[in-house]
Amino acid sequence: MNGGPSGFHNAPVTKAFVITSALFTVFFGIQGRSSKLGLSYQDIFEKFRIWKLILSTFAFSSTPELMFGLYLLYYFRVFERQIGSNKYSVFLLFSGSVSLLLEVLLLSLLKDTTTNLLTSGPYGLIFASFIPFYLDIPVSTRFRVFGVNFSDKSFIYLAGVQLLLSSWKRSIFPGICGIIAGSLYRLNILGIRKAKFPEFVASFFSRLSFPSFSNAPPPAPSRNIVGTISPNTVRRAERSQPAPMASSVEPSEEAIATLVSMGFDRNAARQALMHARNDVNSATNILLEAQSH
Repeated sequence: MNGGPSGFHNAPVTKAFVITSALFTVFFGIQGRSSKLGLSYQDIFEKFRIWKLILSTFAFSSTPELMFGLYLLYYFRVFERQIGSNKYSVFLLFSGSVSLLLEVLLLSLLKDTTTNLLTSGPYGLIFASFIPFYLDIPVSTRFRVFGVNFSDKSFIYLAGVQLLLSSWKRSIFPGICGIIAGSLYRLNILGIRKAKFPEFVASFFSRLSFPSFSNAPPPAPSRNIVGTISPNTVRRAERSQPAPMASSVEPSEEAIATLVSMGFDRNAARQALMHARNDVNSATNILLEAQSH
């Protein structure tokens, strides 16, 4: 299973966050301060080091955490493609803020003077993303290894468990706070799932220009499928992949989610499924045909 097209196509917010997190971690790692970025009771309530609240949201405290964390953040770009960069920015801010507030509350309740009781890193966003991953991303393949059942989603769960247990209770607590934050977003507390930033704020990330590490040419405009699929494209795809006539039955959410997770626009995926009578394979061919014209 993958998160759709490779790279950060249609995921500028994820791209900005991943690069920022990597740069912060490397910068503090070179200075030998990564292990000191975690939160503690003394930092917040006695020394009032509020700046650590911000830094701890971005920088990981070790290389293994950085590797697993960036892998999961990169995979979860699929959600930005599903709901759009604007709403994903709201999800990022909400999950990060709520998780941070829960961590501060936890510190105030425990009153543990242990240095760096909670590890640093964007645990709030990462583990909040496991809620829609569990509920919205369908299983596409299943297999058995030594008699144990696995699915294509198992590798993401294993990476999450590795990150959750990377620093034992120092990482477990932030992970749980992230899961709670993701659950609150899912429950649409205060109508948060309908919230949006002003367009000029949402377009900021899409205008960000980071150095490219690849010589590959930028994606062709046709990769971003919006609006309707032309009837001629549908007919051409149907000639190469015979399919029944279009159906008025609304496509299933699972089928739409499958195509969206592959990087296709939601409206285009819905229309293709209606033409393909909810057949994901035929709908995929229609969408791919639309991209080539």
